[in-house]
Parts: sequence; structure tokens; C-alpha cells
Amino acid sequence: MINKKLFIILTVAFILRIISINQSLWLDEGTTSKVVLNYRFTQIISGFSLSDFHPPLYYLFMKLWTNIVGYSEVALRLPSILFSLLTGYLVYKIAKLFTLNKVEGLNGYIAGIWAAVFFLFNPLIVYYSQEARMYMMTTFLLTCGLFYLLKTITNSRINELKCSIIFGVLVFLSFATFYGSIFLIIPMFLLLLYKRKYKSFLISFSIFTFSFLILLPIFIQQLSHSRESLLAVANWTSVLGTANLKNLLMIPLKFAFGRISFYPKWLYYAMAGIWTVFIWIIIFIGAIKKQKENILLIKYYLLYLLIVPLILGLIFSYVTPLLQYFRFIYLIPIMSILFGLGISDKPKSNRVGWILATGFIVLSLIYLLLPQFHRENWKSLAATLKNRIPVYMIKSSSDALVYYRPDIKIKEIRNLIIRYDRSELLERKIYVIPYTADIYDFDYQTQLLALNYRLQKKHSFHGLMYESWVKQ
Repeated sequence: MINKKLFIILTVAFILRIISINQSLWLDEGTTSKVVLNYRFTQIISGFSLSDFHPPLYYLFMKLWTNIVGYSEVALRLPSILFSLLTGYLVYKIAKLFTLNKVEGLNGYIAGIWAAVFFLFNPLIVYYSQEARMYMMTTFLLTCGLFYLLKTITNSRINELKCSIIFGVLVFLSFATFYGSIFLIIPMFLLLLYKRKYKSFLISFSIFTFSFLILLPIFIQQLSHSRESLLAVANWTSVLGTANLKNLLMIPLKFAFGRISFYPKWLYYAMAGIWTVFIWIIIFIGAIKKQKENILLIKYYLLYLLIVPLILGLIFSYVTPLLQYFRFIYLIPIMSILFGLGISDKPKSNRVGWILATGFIVLSLIYLLLPQFHRENWKSLAATLKNRIPVYMIKSSSDALVYYRPDIKIKEIRNLIIRYDRSELLERKIYVIPYTADIYDFDYQTQLLALNYRLQKKHSFHGLMYESWVKQ
């Protein structure tokens, strides 16, 4: 039964998430729409997934979902909203799980409420709750797994077999949704060994391993494809997230401040930095605050599960770049639980909670209400294109445009240098969308000038631009 305060928090969190929910899809969300619109269930596994970088479970789920609900922007994003709300409820349950009675100033109900507030109004979580991608589904599955893991290592009266089976299934489902979840799965299994829960480890690890073997052929094919892409696309490593200090520091900063960014940059980093330091000091002070031994141990386990995945991700990024903050948002529930367990029912502690909640809501509303902080505006761009004029762009980056304008004829801009010479008559007027051309290191302007085109006009939209070129 959900108590009154938690119900109000979940309701407000839901209302917050439907503000600007119909803003334009961006590139990766366009890929989600392409898959669910154009591929059958079997084709997602045997066709699309083999050339993608992500496992197929999210796309299979979304195919089933959209077959029932539809393909609008709201329909595509609604699962992420629901997964985030369910995760918020789980965060409440986990924080309350170990503090059912008032112990040394810590009330389980208060701990659960503040943990839920930290998660549900976190500006980065609000942002990704509105994105038609796999990150909130992964966060939900891993938080479910965390719930059963903590029950297994702290409660000797549970049904260990049942919890171990459920935990094993959940961590595999998270891995089959997003490969990056492995950075939390590994320390979870190690924690079972440290606590000498050998039976639980054997059962859950066997389930995970057996299930992974089923996924292995797809994984090997995707690994080969990703290596080819890294070699073929000049600046792809910088997009994925190389192992450097900036990308590492952006993780705690974005976990506290969210996606918004502004100029001048020195002011942004100053404001975001102060807020980030405040948040993390509160979390770490609460984590080391002396309490009853069982609560203190739980906080130490959570700190371990918060820090080790980042270390593993940093190490792995020296081999394959992936050190981007959004790939680790499944750690924010752990931050939230630590925050809840560090809050007492004293007035001073509650004031800190209200300051944090107010700051989070303000940051979330800045993103939600100001269009300059929204996603790339493919919707408006697509509305201005005339269907009789061909569009040249990197075709693999056109999924969002195709979603809004399936009638537009899109041509691969890199074929200009391959197919045509100066003497050949081309279209008199063309549109060029230079989106991702810099990532592919393709100098389209030089090619067009060589083909006797001149730039007529640039059309700018939020995060996007297209150019009108006319043949002389």
C-alpha cells in the first residue's frame, strides 16, 4: 500500500515528466522509432541488432509496446516515464527496508521519502525519463536487482533460492537491455562472494552465464561491427567518451546538476560545481555518519556499489571508449538511497533535504520550460523542408528526420564525391544537413563548391541547421 506522502511525490513526479513530453525526437530516439516501425520481432534480432551497438531487449519491448499504444512521441517516451516512477518507488522501499524502526535519529519512513525525492526530482533522471531509449529500463531492472541483492546479504530468514533466481534473472535482463550495466553487475556478484553467500552466487551467476551464452552470437557480431565503426568513423571515439579527466568529472557534475548547460562556460562550471560539491558532501557525510552497525554496513556496501562501477568504466574506456555520464545513470538510485539513509528526522537535516529538493525541481523546470534546453528540434526543421527538393546528409543520421518526414527524399552526402564529376548535371537546388558530418570528417562544402554549387542560405533550429545550395 502506497502511503499518502509517497503517492503525492509520485503524482508530482509524473506531472513534471509530462511537461514538454511532445518535444522533438532526437537522433537516437529516431533510431528507436525506426526499429519499431520497420522491423518485425525476429528481424530486430536477426537483422537490426547485428549492426547496432546495443542488445535487443529494449527494442523488443518497445515493439510490443508500440504495437499496442502507437508510435507518437508520447507513446515512445511513456515507458521511460513509467520505469522511472517504478524505480522511485523501489528506491523508497530499499531505503525503508533496513530502517523499519526509529534507530539513533533515523526513521525508515523519512529515509525512504527523502531517497525517493532525491531520485524522482533529480534533473538528470527527469531528462532521461523523457527519452525513448533504454537507460530508464536498465535503471529499473538494476534497482530491482539491488533490492534482492541487499535482501540476500542482510536477511538470513528470506527464501535464498527464490531471491537468488530473481536476482540472476534481473541482472541478465538489465545486461540484455544495456551492455554498460555490466559495470554494476560485476561488483554485485563480488559482494555476494565477499558476504560468503556462495549458494546465491552460484545460482544467480549460473542463470546470468547461461543466458549470456544465448546472447553471445549477437554480442560477438556487434563487437566486430563496433570495431569497424571506430576505424571507419574518424571522430567516433570522442563522441563515445574517451578516458580523460573531463569525462570522469562530468559524471558527478551531471548527476547533481542535470543536462542543462549555458554560456559563459566559467559561470556554468562555477554554479554547477558549487551545487555538485554540496550534493556529494551531503551524501558522503551521511554515508559515514555513525549509526547502528547494520545501517552502517549497508551504507558501506552502497558506497562500494557506487564507486566501483565508475572505476571499472574508466579502466574499460582505455580499451573501448564509453565514459559518458548517461551510461551510468543506473547509479543514481544508489546515490538516492545513500542520501535517504544519511537524513535524520532532526529539523536541520530536513532543511538540507528541502534545499536539495527545491534545487532539483528548479533545475528540472529550467530544462522542461525553456526550449533552448530541449533536444534537437528535428520536428521544426522537418516542417520547413519542401518535399520536391532532395536532402543530402549522412544517411545513417537521418532517422529522426525520416520519423517526421517519410516523404522526403534523402541522399547520402558522401556519395557526391563518388558518383559525380564537374560535367554532370545535378539537381539545381538541394538541401544539405551537415549534422554529424564533422564526426565522419567529411568536408561537404569543398565537394559542393567543386561541383559548382553556391551556398544560398542557412536555416537554424535548436541544435540543428540545414543549408540551401544552388547550382550555378
